[in-house]
Amino acid sequence: MKKTIALLACALTATGVFAKLPAPTPEQAAAADLAKAKTAYAGQISAYQLCQSENAIANRYKKAGTPAPAACVQPPPFVAPTVQAAAPAATPAAAPAAAAKK
Repeated sequence: MKKTIALLACALTATGVFAKLPAPTPEQAAAADLAKAKTAYAGQISAYQLCQSENAIANRYKKAGTPAPAACVQPPPFVAPTVQAAAPAATPAAAPAAAAKK
Protein backbone atom coordinates (compact mmCIF):
# COMPACT_ATOMS: atom_id res chain seq x y z
CA MET A 1 0.00 0.00 0.00
CA LYS A 2 2.80 2.41 0.89
CA LYS A 3 4.58 1.63 -2.36
CA THR A 4 1.42 2.35 -4.35
CA ILE A 5 0.89 5.69 -2.62
CA ALA A 6 4.54 6.61 -3.16
CA LEU A 7 4.28 5.64 -6.83
CA LEU A 8 1.14 7.74 -7.31
CA ALA A 9 2.72 10.71 -5.53
CA CYS A 10 5.79 10.49 -7.77
CA ALA A 11 3.66 10.15 -10.89
CA LEU A 12 1.59 13.21 -10.01
CA THR A 13 4.68 15.25 -9.22
CA ALA A 14 6.42 14.19 -12.41
CA THR A 15 3.58 15.46 -14.60
CA GLY A 16 4.53 19.01 -13.64
CA VAL A 17 7.97 18.45 -15.11
CA PHE A 18 6.51 17.93 -18.56
CA ALA A 19 4.48 21.15 -18.47
CA LYS A 20 5.50 23.66 -21.10
CA LEU A 21 6.23 27.24 -20.14
CA PRO A 22 4.58 29.98 -22.19
CA ALA A 23 6.72 32.05 -24.51
CA PRO A 24 8.10 35.16 -22.82
CA THR A 25 6.48 38.48 -23.61
CA PRO A 26 8.58 41.11 -25.38
CA GLU A 27 8.98 42.97 -22.08
CA GLN A 28 10.24 39.82 -20.35
CA ALA A 29 12.63 39.11 -23.22
CA ALA A 30 13.95 42.69 -23.06
CA ALA A 31 14.41 42.42 -19.29
CA ALA A 32 16.28 39.13 -19.74
CA ASP A 33 18.53 40.68 -22.41
CA LEU A 34 19.26 43.64 -20.14
CA ALA A 35 20.10 41.34 -17.23
CA LYS A 36 22.39 39.27 -19.47
CA ALA A 37 24.15 42.42 -20.71
CA LYS A 38 24.59 43.74 -17.16
CA THR A 39 26.05 40.41 -16.05
CA ALA A 40 28.50 40.37 -18.95
CA TYR A 41 29.54 43.95 -18.21
CA ALA A 42 30.03 43.13 -14.53
CA GLY A 43 32.36 40.32 -15.64
CA GLN A 44 34.38 42.77 -17.73
CA ILE A 45 34.64 45.20 -14.82
CA SER A 46 35.76 42.47 -12.42
CA ALA A 47 38.39 41.27 -14.91
CA TYR A 48 39.70 44.84 -15.20
CA GLN A 49 39.87 45.23 -11.42
CA LEU A 50 41.64 41.88 -11.10
CA CYS A 51 44.18 42.96 -13.71
CA GLN A 52 44.84 46.17 -11.78
CA SER A 53 45.37 44.33 -8.52
CA GLU A 54 47.66 41.77 -10.19
CA ASN A 55 49.72 44.59 -11.69
CA ALA A 56 49.99 46.33 -8.31
CA ILE A 57 51.27 43.16 -6.69
CA ALA A 58 53.64 42.45 -9.61
CA ASN A 59 55.05 45.98 -9.36
CA ARG A 60 55.56 45.56 -5.63
CA TYR A 61 57.70 42.42 -6.07
CA LYS A 62 59.26 43.30 -9.44
CA LYS A 63 63.04 42.98 -9.62
CA ALA A 64 65.20 45.46 -11.45
CA GLY A 65 65.55 44.74 -15.15
CA THR A 66 62.29 42.80 -15.53
CA PRO A 67 59.67 44.14 -17.90
CA ALA A 68 56.61 45.93 -16.56
CA PRO A 69 53.37 43.95 -16.41
CA ALA A 70 50.94 44.28 -19.29
CA ALA A 71 48.65 47.29 -19.20
CA CYS A 72 45.02 46.72 -18.27
CA VAL A 73 42.36 47.69 -20.78
CA GLN A 74 39.44 49.49 -19.20
CA PRO A 75 36.08 48.37 -20.59
CA PRO A 76 33.90 51.02 -22.25
CA PRO A 77 30.93 52.44 -20.31
CA PHE A 78 27.84 50.25 -20.09
CA VAL A 79 25.38 50.67 -22.94
CA ALA A 80 21.98 49.03 -22.57
CA PRO A 81 21.00 46.78 -25.49
CA THR A 82 18.41 48.27 -27.82
CA VAL A 83 15.08 46.59 -28.38
CA GLN A 84 14.62 45.57 -31.98
CA ALA A 85 11.09 46.04 -33.23
CA ALA A 86 9.59 43.15 -35.13
CA ALA A 87 9.40 43.66 -38.87
CA PRO A 88 5.88 44.73 -39.83
CA ALA A 89 3.94 42.26 -41.91
CA ALA A 90 2.81 43.16 -45.40
CA THR A 91 -0.07 45.57 -45.22
CA PRO A 92 -3.42 44.39 -46.57
CA ALA A 93 -3.57 47.41 -48.92
CA ALA A 94 -0.34 46.34 -50.63
CA ALA A 95 -1.68 42.87 -51.42
CA PRO A 96 -4.34 44.02 -53.99
CA ALA A 97 -1.80 46.32 -55.64
CA ALA A 98 0.59 43.40 -56.08
CA ALA A 99 -2.21 41.25 -57.50
CA ALA A 100 -3.19 43.98 -59.95
CA LYS A 101 0.34 44.07 -61.40
CA LYS A 102 0.03 40.43 -62.51
